Amino acid sequence: MDMPIASPIISHSDRTPRWLVAGVAGFALAIIPLAAVMAQEPAEAPFTVAETGQAFGSLQQAVDAVGDGEGTIVVAPGNWRECAVQSAGIITYRGAVPGESLLGGTACEGKALLVLRGRGARVEGLVLADVSVGDGNGAGIRLEQGPLSVSQTWFRDSQQGILTVNGVESEMVIDKSTFTRLGTCEHSAGCAHSIYAGDYGSVTVTRSRFEQGRGGHYYKSRAGRNVVVDNSFDDAHGRGTNYMIDLPNGGGGEIRNNWFVQGEDKENWSAFIAIGAESPQYSADGLVIEGNDARLAPGLSRNPAFVADWTGDAIAIGENALGVGLKRYERR
Repeated sequence: MDMPIASPIISHSDRTPRWLVAGVAGFALAIIPLAAVMAQEPAEAPFTVAETGQAFGSLQQAVDAVGDGEGTIVVAPGNWRECAVQSAGIITYRGAVPGESLLGGTACEGKALLVLRGRGARVEGLVLADVSVGDGNGAGIRLEQGPLSVSQTWFRDSQQGILTVNGVESEMVIDKSTFTRLGTCEHSAGCAHSIYAGDYGSVTVTRSRFEQGRGGHYYKSRAGRNVVVDNSFDDAHGRGTNYMIDLPNGGGGEIRNNWFVQGEDKENWSAFIAIGAESPQYSADGLVIEGNDARLAPGLSRNPAFVADWTGDAIAIGENALGVGLKRYERR
């Protein structure tokens, strides 16, 4: 069942089209250096609470030290097989040097590297990688409560990048981040995606890159409002992927100024953006889709819809630059 649990390094293949590289270079190219995953000398206490100067040997100890207060946990450069559950407070998780602090290879509660159900969280400058669990929902972040802000963070080589529960009064904001080799449709829980937001109030994704998906959708959200602006969706080297953007419950907001390229290896190539494909819960009246650039990877010949709509609502589709073979709109 493909439902949310109730409960940037920029990489380019040598074969990536030049137009796409140029189009996204301004988003996040210099956000994280390629040295991000190189081994570092281990620190004795790599997790420091900035406000107190206390250093801890495990991430969970640092989280517990903040408790129900507010604090910033600075993660030292290195590759750390660490995860944590935040059950209270407002915590910022920050890489000491953007891109040089990696959390990976383990999942707290069988869910994620960061399981967040406190009063709020920020994640800045980290690499969250290599999470795999039995039900296929292993994520960099499992958001279970509270607002979340993410910036300059690279999610890679896991089953999900970010997975949320339902939280209609909250919001999630993602900026200048990269999602690489994520997604799967091979497990009992259904498909996983680069981002999978439940009915989480509002979700905003800006200046970020999605690439090389391994199944599912790049961005799937059941939220009532979605803002997806100034991103790139590079599916040229994806495998068994589906839609670029899926809003299965409908909803308002805007999808503007994004770059899309659809690759060859698709589980479903019929559309780039899908609106209301499951059970429209929110009106899509006034949803703005304009200023986007979408095309097929070189050598492909097919006729997908840029927007496939199951709602019949008054979607505001403006001017978009569409490549050869793409249909502007299709009512389903």
